[in-house]
Amino acid sequence: MAEAQQETRTRSLSRLARQIGYFRLGATLLVILVGLALARYSWGSLMLSGIEGALYDLRFGMTAPHAGQNPRIVMIVYNDETLRRVGKRSPLDRGVLARTLKRIDGWGAKGIAIDMLIDQPQPEDGALIAAFRSMRTPTYLGYATAGDNADQMYDWQQAYLEGLFTRIAPNVRKTSVRLLPDADGIQRVWPDRPANLPPVIARSLAGAASSFPADYEGAIRYQLPNSDADVFETIPIDNFSDPPVDAPAYWDLLKAQVAGRYVLIGGDIVEQDRYTTPATKALHSPATFGLAVHAAMLSQLLDHAALPAIPDWGLWGFALLAVVLGAGTGFLELRTWQLALALSFEFLAVAALPFGLQALGVDTHSLPAFGWVIGWFLGYVAAATAARGLGTEQREFAQNALGKYLPRDVAAQILRDPERLRLSGEKREIYALFTDLEGFTKLSHAIPPEMVAYLLNRYLEMLSEVVLKHGGTIDKFVGDAVVAFWGAPFARPDDADRAVRAAVAMYEAGERFRREAPEGVPPIGRTRVGLHMGEAIVGNFGGEGRIQYTALGDAMNCAARLEGANKYLESTVLVSQPVVERCTLDIFRPMGRIVLSGRATPLAVYEPVPSLDEAERREITYLYHRFDDERDATALATLGTCAARHSEDAALAAMVSRLEKTGPGGSYVLESK
Repeated sequence: MAEAQQETRTRSLSRLARQIGYFRLGATLLVILVGLALARYSWGSLMLSGIEGALYDLRFGMTAPHAGQNPRIVMIVYNDETLRRVGKRSPLDRGVLARTLKRIDGWGAKGIAIDMLIDQPQPEDGALIAAFRSMRTPTYLGYATAGDNADQMYDWQQAYLEGLFTRIAPNVRKTSVRLLPDADGIQRVWPDRPANLPPVIARSLAGAASSFPADYEGAIRYQLPNSDADVFETIPIDNFSDPPVDAPAYWDLLKAQVAGRYVLIGGDIVEQDRYTTPATKALHSPATFGLAVHAAMLSQLLDHAALPAIPDWGLWGFALLAVVLGAGTGFLELRTWQLALALSFEFLAVAALPFGLQALGVDTHSLPAFGWVIGWFLGYVAAATAARGLGTEQREFAQNALGKYLPRDVAAQILRDPERLRLSGEKREIYALFTDLEGFTKLSHAIPPEMVAYLLNRYLEMLSEVVLKHGGTIDKFVGDAVVAFWGAPFARPDDADRAVRAAVAMYEAGERFRREAPEGVPPIGRTRVGLHMGEAIVGNFGGEGRIQYTALGDAMNCAARLEGANKYLESTVLVSQPVVERCTLDIFRPMGRIVLSGRATPLAVYEPVPSLDEAERREITYLYHRFDDERDATALATLGTCAARHSEDAALAAMVSRLEKTGPGGSYVLESK
């Protein structure tokens, strides 16, 4: 009986395999295995680790703990004003440190840690060594090895550092200043501890008696401020080394800020020792300094707040569950609305689970959140493909039709969900783009209608290809103008970068169009582009028999006016500040502030100039901000010299002329569109 049942099951499986097709079945199993591997190891994938890191930062931003100013830790920092005053930038002035240590020693600090490497001789070393040798407060000084920092530290520096510790021990002990950012440069986790290094600052100050796990290498528990005050108090080191006053009341105030606290000393200097963290990304603030990262680790250690991590077997279990969930749904015979409901629920469950774990205090760093979604998706796709064939030719035809107006991936999603074509509208943040071909209307009166049609179709085809290549949606053509946007019907994290690249590429396509014009055609003008980010109502408008997917609202109007502003600014591509703030490309130069026609609020605008030498672009940006922010008239004169040096750059010369008229902080008013 058992053998008969086994034989029946074998025949059934064999028949099922033949129906599916052995090749398709093998491909299905392969895709499921790939999905399982990604669902477990996507964080370690070169292609996906950046997405996983970004998702972790998003989870942190949504669930991060908030705290008032920490009463146990104070940071004493060298800042740029300190460097300006002492007239020395690197290495940091050690006389300042020596005077500060002498001042605060004996004020009752629980411990002092110095995030500096004293690895080369300086004239102030005598005073600093004397201060170190007189310390009564537990004091720790930064230590590193040439082996761990081969690109930053030489053997002779290592030798000097070792000799220094020989002279100042036991009053001052070694502490590691090592931090270990993720592959994308974000500082998220505690560093490991190589055998040749002492404990990091946090562990050194807290001592071995702390119950915090000695081998903890999980996520750093950053905290966000719940008020205007920073989580950790920061005091300029000048207040101690070179005080503005010498009065008992002043020293009593500083002493109260040090007594009973852990004191961290280091640098808060622009472009030195800066770290982007999940906290800085959540606050949309610039990168923080390394000392603040050490302070966050110390606070976490003092709170015994080691975040529990999911064990390896648990990660495998979640990965398998995600793939099986998707594959199971793929094998089900469901109506369209039932399938949509099931997939929506499953996607939300798989995507939301990491956020829930983060909210519960679980360490979700290295948790493959995006991998779970990919594994679930691949499991569904593989199973659905094996269970039923798709009308490939029919879908390809429909997708090609939609692809004339939408990116192919967007068209594919609409085919999976035709309900997106219903008449409706929604408010979205979009990147709106307008173009115009200079002088085309006049040109059209000077050439035969057949040539006008040929040129216009060729021109619009070239610009449309650029929009679709960069993932944009073509709204409409208005004569020779192209109207497009990014952020709808589907938004991507890099929409700002896509839109900016498309704007530059559309101008370049216009230049190519001019060069390739047929013989006998009068000179064709330049393509001007305006790009703005803002809210718009996006959706399908019209009647049930004929609809148009379009965007309406202020963002579109502003983009159109920016395109027109090029004529007055003698530029070719103008991008508004909201776009620049969200774009990761470093290709912009400022063009000042303008007041667009029909508006009262000034708008800062920029011109993307990828072909301009980076050093010159940075110089222009620096000089502009010196003039506009610091009211430095010499900066404007230097800008004028730069413009004269680039006589072919009409936009730069025009900007200098506008700044001379408007002055620092002023705005140039455009009288017409």
